[in-house]
This record gives sequence, C-alpha cells and structure tokens, in this order.
Amino acid sequence: MTTSVLSSLKVTARPKLESKPPVIGKRIKLIEKLEQQQVMATCMIERRPFEAYREKMVKDPETGERKKERRQITVRPWYYDSDGHFYLEVKVNNKPIEFDTGKPAIDVGEVSKIPETIATVIQAVEKGELDTYLLAPTKGTKKSASQKQPAKPKS
Repeated sequence: MTTSVLSSLKVTARPKLESKPPVIGKRIKLIEKLEQQQVMATCMIERRPFEAYREKMVKDPETGERKKERRQITVRPWYYDSDGHFYLEVKVNNKPIEFDTGKPAIDVGEVSKIPETIATVIQAVEKGELDTYLLAPTKGTKKSASQKQPAKPKS
C-alpha cells in the first residue's frame, strides 16, 4: 500500500483576505517623514550635511532597459528658528496640522530638543492620536469641470 505525497498535505479553503484600513498607510508615511526630519535635525545639531535619496525607475536611452537609480532629493525642514527659539510644524499633504485653532506650531525651545520632540510626535502617531488629522479631507484648489469658465468661441 503506497500513499501519495499530496495526501500528506493538509488542504483547507482559502481564507478571505481583508485589506488594511487606509489610516495605517497614512500613519506609516507620516512616521517615515518624521524620522527623516529627525535625522535632518540631528545632522544640523552635529553640523553634518544632510542628504536624502529616493529610488526612481529610469529607462536607459541606449538599451531601453529600466533600472532603479538613486537620486538626491531636497527636503525642507519642518522646524524653524525665531530669535534662537525653535518651533516644529507637523505637516500632512504639505500643510501644517493645527493642533488648536490657529496654532500649528509646537514650541520646542532649544535646538537640541528637536529630535526628542519629533520622537514624541512619532509615538503619538503610532498610538493613533493624529488619525483625525490624517483622515481629514484635503481642501482641493482645483475647480471641477462644472465650475470652470466656458471657453470663448473663436470669431
């Protein structure tokens, strides 16, 4: 009596895959940007140059082959100095989050406290304290097709 190899495997029905809520991806993206700001602040404190890179798919003009290429990108700091006193703005969709009405800045104080302040914000993002700001709808500046002015007829 011989048994088949496949009979030794346990066969089950395929489980239903559930997608992750969109807020998870937005949290991860914000945390990555905050970590980048943290490294940039540390480089500023230590007086080292900061360089950020992004991988981009580029088509080789000679061979037509697509390759990944590292390109340097410019990153603007989310912290700023006002008479030796530093402030931090957390940005989503390139717009600062207003934690209170009309108050988008976090008072950091000394330059040496910027990385630990950013670490605190990262912990808040991980716990979901900024989810309401991440899920807020963006205010579009583009006009819809019905709001655009009709084209003038050529005469």
